[in-house]
Amino acid sequence: MKLFTIFGDPVSHSRSPLMHNSVFKAYQIDACYTRTHLVDGASLRDVFYAKALSGANVTVPHKEVAYALCDEVRGMAQHIGAVNTLVLEEGRLIGYNTDADGFMTALQSFGSLTNALIIGAGGTARALATVLRQNGIIPTILNRSENRLDYFKANEFLSYSWDNFPLSTYELIINTTSAGLCDEELPLPSSLLSKLLSNATYAVDVIYGKVTPFLREVQKAKLPYKDGSDMLLEQGVLANHLFIDGTLSLDAIRETMSKSFSL
Repeated sequence: MKLFTIFGDPVSHSRSPLMHNSVFKAYQIDACYTRTHLVDGASLRDVFYAKALSGANVTVPHKEVAYALCDEVRGMAQHIGAVNTLVLEEGRLIGYNTDADGFMTALQSFGSLTNALIIGAGGTARALATVLRQNGIIPTILNRSENRLDYFKANEFLSYSWDNFPLSTYELIINTTSAGLCDEELPLPSSLLSKLLSNATYAVDVIYGKVTPFLREVQKAKLPYKDGSDMLLEQGVLANHLFIDGTLSLDAIRETMSKSFSL
């Protein structure tokens, strides 16, 4: 039996096991997917091998560490500097990023966009900033402090801390922070968030399965929005396709995975 897991802190909320196991069961694939609560990201590689895993997903806050621990990084992950999918290949740890393409698929229902504000500066923010720019949407990154903005500045993204942020108008506001995942915090000061939402057209929170404090403010502003469910599904489809060496079509995986959201 092949074993897979998702590494994260926190990770108990993750729907990934339900999603991936639904595919394994439906197509009688001899595999099992679990959760692994990992506090120390530096131990990820050792734990991966100790558990004799064939692959894994990586969620907050370990995506950048996972990138550094891979033997080889492929595809979009090379440009992003963050990995959310790991596959064991001939004993080597291969890293991918399925967040980026998954997000763009989830964004299609919003239609044409010209710019977006990304709140947060972690691995997910890197993925979304990169893929937005590749698709002609100008991203701006806003983080609490300057100390995580080096990657964005080095790659010539517009990026600001709360202290030097010039208020502007953005069509899409995206929360990539963990604010609201296990608490009642907003990703930005309430007054600043209110001003941004009053001039926005759409909003996305990458957190899924709950109405976060951020989304409650979005609802007050009467904006169309998405939580992270669509992105979760689409990145999961791509990750599963890698896990099973492409033996099923993306459509077949998507159809089965989407049903797991009603369980």
